[in-house]
Amino acid sequence: MRRVSTAVFRARRRRRRWPRRLLVCFVVFVLVAAAGLISWTRTFPSDDLDAVQPARLTFAPGVGGTRAQNIEAVVFGDRLQLQRDNRVVWTSPTNQSFVTAARSTVAYDEHRGYFWPQVDTTRSWTAQTVDSVRAEGNRIIVGGRLKGSPDVPYTMTVSPRGAGGLDVLLTTTSNAVDALGFQTGRTRGRGVHGFGEQFDSFDLSGRLIPLLVREQGVGRGEQPVTFLADATQRGAGGARSMTYAAYPTFVTDDLRGVRLAPSSPEAGAFGIADTRNSDRVGLQIWSRSLHLELTSADFASDLLAQQQGPVTRPTLAKWTQDGLIVGVQGGSAKVRDTVRRLKAAGVRVAGVWIQDWTGGRTTSFGDRLWWTWQPDPERYPDWKQLVGELQAQGVRTTTYVNPFLTDASGRPGTNLYAQAAARGYLIRDVDGQPYQQDQGGFSATMVDLTNPAARQWFSQVIAHHVLADGVVGFMADFAEGLPMDARLHSGDPRTLHNRWPKLWAETVKAGCAAAGRTDCVTWFRSGTPDMASDTPLFWTGDQLVTWSTDDGLASSLLGTFSAGVSGWALDHSDLGGYTSVDAVAKNYVRSPELLQRWGEVAAFGVVMRSHEGNRPAQNLQVYDPTQVAATARSSRIFAALAPYRATVLDEATRDGIPAVRHTWVNWPNTTAAANDRQFFLGQSVLVAPVLSEGSRTATVSFPPGTWVNIFTGRSYAGGATTNVPAPLGTPAAFVRADDPWLPKIQAALRAQSVR
Repeated sequence: MRRVSTAVFRARRRRRRWPRRLLVCFVVFVLVAAAGLISWTRTFPSDDLDAVQPARLTFAPGVGGTRAQNIEAVVFGDRLQLQRDNRVVWTSPTNQSFVTAARSTVAYDEHRGYFWPQVDTTRSWTAQTVDSVRAEGNRIIVGGRLKGSPDVPYTMTVSPRGAGGLDVLLTTTSNAVDALGFQTGRTRGRGVHGFGEQFDSFDLSGRLIPLLVREQGVGRGEQPVTFLADATQRGAGGARSMTYAAYPTFVTDDLRGVRLAPSSPEAGAFGIADTRNSDRVGLQIWSRSLHLELTSADFASDLLAQQQGPVTRPTLAKWTQDGLIVGVQGGSAKVRDTVRRLKAAGVRVAGVWIQDWTGGRTTSFGDRLWWTWQPDPERYPDWKQLVGELQAQGVRTTTYVNPFLTDASGRPGTNLYAQAAARGYLIRDVDGQPYQQDQGGFSATMVDLTNPAARQWFSQVIAHHVLADGVVGFMADFAEGLPMDARLHSGDPRTLHNRWPKLWAETVKAGCAAAGRTDCVTWFRSGTPDMASDTPLFWTGDQLVTWSTDDGLASSLLGTFSAGVSGWALDHSDLGGYTSVDAVAKNYVRSPELLQRWGEVAAFGVVMRSHEGNRPAQNLQVYDPTQVAATARSSRIFAALAPYRATVLDEATRDGIPAVRHTWVNWPNTTAAANDRQFFLGQSVLVAPVLSEGSRTATVSFPPGTWVNIFTGRSYAGGATTNVPAPLGTPAAFVRADDPWLPKIQAALRAQSVR
């Protein structure tokens, strides 16, 4: 055997070491890069919340329950229970305080309408003593102390609520605190729902939810677009708890509800909802007084009707039920051609939505608008004639407006920005100048809606410019971005921030009235608890052109569900989604199947309105030659459902029960109520949309009874979860076999040639 010299052996060993050394170096590099990436992502803005946790509840010796006419407070030793007409309306958590207090500072990091609250609690009061429970006329007054240094006195006055349930006024006279907490007991593990429009699971247990109006984000967890938005636009990826409409309102599976009285000042205050403990729900509101409304019912729909109360809600104009409101822009010729081609293809066209009526501009985010609120003479030189021609064809025209103005120097028409600035009608920055807010490629300034003269002036702008020439409605965008450091005509922006959508809605309503438009169709994405009397319609904002539960088609349903049990009776989404982004690793554009499936969902909604999106040229449109057949079929399904949907809209307008609703509203405490991927239109029509690319089946959780597919006639047994066929063009939609609406709906579908 040949011997290998020591030198050769050592050389070979060194050569074998090099790959291992390279591998080690590579692993070290990856670990260092990952650590750096993690450290960098931690610099992205985020919420920092701190909610006070309740401690022990103690009743002073001799304290017992009492009755005042038909209301009663029952003391069990470890909890307090409130009743009306012998029905339990509310109970405190067992062995835990139901009133807490805190002294804390709330700072905000903000960027382009995104806000991240930073809560720093310096003192808290968590242990509660109830010193007295007494009747006084038709009221019950509960008094006591929160133990601390100093003790904090509180008074809770309970009285009958006109719409059912109980009114509770919780107050403290202590200046040591700036936030009060109210804890509600629930059966351990039972679900909690609401808190405004939450793009999250319908059961919001296990959450800490900031009650703050703000931009919802782009991606909200869907990757890689969320990381890209966070990295390049300073946190704009958003998170699950970010929403345009966060309300201090909830209902539970115990069929009880709690909300702050919508018209009370504290309903617009910053707050935190705490559902992390399975036996209670907490509201912590930055106010020293809370006007609470407590409700209870045997059925979920009755609970919602009782909680929402007798509100006079505007009705939705009947023409919106005739078919598609097509989103189209690009000039008069394109609008005319699009309507002509859609009608020729058999699409039921009820209206057009022309958002670029004021002119367009291109930014890094895509196609944007000139916020001048006057027709653009270049794109629409014959604007009045166009609107009139469409009206003659039975097609109504809707447009777009928001509460901002941009400097229109050099453009035709009146420079409304300059006019408003000269009159002092704009919000101001710390230097007293019009507050220029970065819109991503241009700046704009909000009209100061705390100034009565400014609101009157802007309502006239809406009446005489936006609603001129036969226009019948518009998207009323934004209102969630009032800066916390703005200088206003009156009031503190920190306490008015959550109220700004209400001021915007009142201004829009006044504009419609000034224009004589009693059936004005307006839709908002930002909201407050008391907007139901100001507008007939809401929409879920700017979803991605994807399927996802984070920020796509599925997320629009989740937002609709929670908004529906929080007071938004009529809600819808942009058909096809809005946000399209080239995230380098992935180009987010609509697929043909996504557009068709979104149309199928919209066919069972309250209105059917499409959007071209922020990058129209890169995305399929409902009017493209390859899509018009699917658009025609969905629009005809929508039209066929009009007689049934009219009864649903009447109920929603009268009682506040959501038209598009989670199964829980109709069938609480059933296995079907756990399914977040199906919905009801009203009481009768169950829809299980396909929410994933390539799927030709839908998973349906049927409530009790026998259910019939309205397209195929096939029957399915209730009380079971079943995979049912759902080919493109045939949504999985069902009505109970014993429901009188079944034959009527089937006949209407046949009349529209879609069955």
